[in-house]
Amino acid sequence: MKDRQPLMAALNENMLIVNMLLSLFFLPGALTVYCGGYNPALRITTPNNMEALIGSCLQIPCTYNTKDPTYNSSKTIYGIWMKGGVNFGVNPSPVIFNSSGLINTFSLNITGNLKEKNCTTLFPNLTTSHTNKYFFRVENGPFRVTACADPLQITVKDSPWSPSINVPSDLKENQSVTVTCSAFTPCPQSPPELTWNLQQDSLRQTEKNTNGTFTTKIQKNITLSDTHDGYNISCSARYPVIGGNKTAETKVTLSVSYAPRNTSASISPSALVSAGSRVELSCSSRAKPPPSFTWFRNSKDGATKVSVSQVYSFNVTEEEKFYCVATNDLGQQKSSVILVDIKDDQSSEFQILNILKILGIVLLCTSIIIFECWFRFSKKPKKEPEEPTYVNNVMVTKAS
Repeated sequence: MKDRQPLMAALNENMLIVNMLLSLFFLPGALTVYCGGYNPALRITTPNNMEALIGSCLQIPCTYNTKDPTYNSSKTIYGIWMKGGVNFGVNPSPVIFNSSGLINTFSLNITGNLKEKNCTTLFPNLTTSHTNKYFFRVENGPFRVTACADPLQITVKDSPWSPSINVPSDLKENQSVTVTCSAFTPCPQSPPELTWNLQQDSLRQTEKNTNGTFTTKIQKNITLSDTHDGYNISCSARYPVIGGNKTAETKVTLSVSYAPRNTSASISPSALVSAGSRVELSCSSRAKPPPSFTWFRNSKDGATKVSVSQVYSFNVTEEEKFYCVATNDLGQQKSSVILVDIKDDQSSEFQILNILKILGIVLLCTSIIIFECWFRFSKKPKKEPEEPTYVNNVMVTKAS
């Protein structure tokens, strides 16, 4: 019996040491040493940083993994969320949620199946005071470990996220494209409502991303034409929050390439020109990218190329017809034919002389008539005034 007393004393001493080590291991301050110096026994997969909107909720995608032999999925598993910094010994992180139901400060809800190592959590009714760093912990019998190597930073903001408008690059006319408006969706239970200035015939879809977050989007198929170049597409996302909605908008301008349109030719001076004088032909067209211009002369033998430029100047020698062609990578367009007409200078001079002669004759005749009228009027004798006749001292006038 006496021989067994030293053995029992040694066992008691070892048990005391083990208890002290276990106590030290589970002290809050020991977690920092454990995370920093050893491979963590619990790892979670979740975005490192997540943003949420005031008055809305946040769904945290979360899975966990451990290779610790003390973990036993057949036993009860509790998921715990803690809020605070890394150094738990100096500034202990308070437990804000325990799936056992003992603590739930922020009305959290683990929607994932902990037995399937799914710790997805719904965080409702967020305010700016919820902006902080959070840690997840699993308690499963003797397995009680915090994933202190995988903190989750949550930032709660007052302004919503602007939606994004996705349009394929290198747009061309007659091309059929799909335009997508998408918005970040931190709370898939209350996705944003998307509207835009395109025809409202597409259904809203909320899709799960590869990292477990969600995106809400609408789509529209468009067959492009030249009229879509410079067209502004606007899309707004309205997020439902407590007490109302918060809205953000995004706009993009389409850049569509198209073949030449409205190609026309003009001449300066536009009136009849004399032989030997210089004229300038100008070609214009609406196209993207800007077109090149080629001038052709129409003759009995067919069209002949005379210039590769927007403006073609030359001295007129005879009456001729011209047209231009605008060309870019997407096509070409021909202008209407323009006539360079030469005036008959001799015929014009003869007409002017005839007009002057006629004017001279008219002026001469008018002068003669005026003079004859004046002469006749000046030679007409003047009537003498008649003496009045008195009868019985009464003046009598003659009836005319």
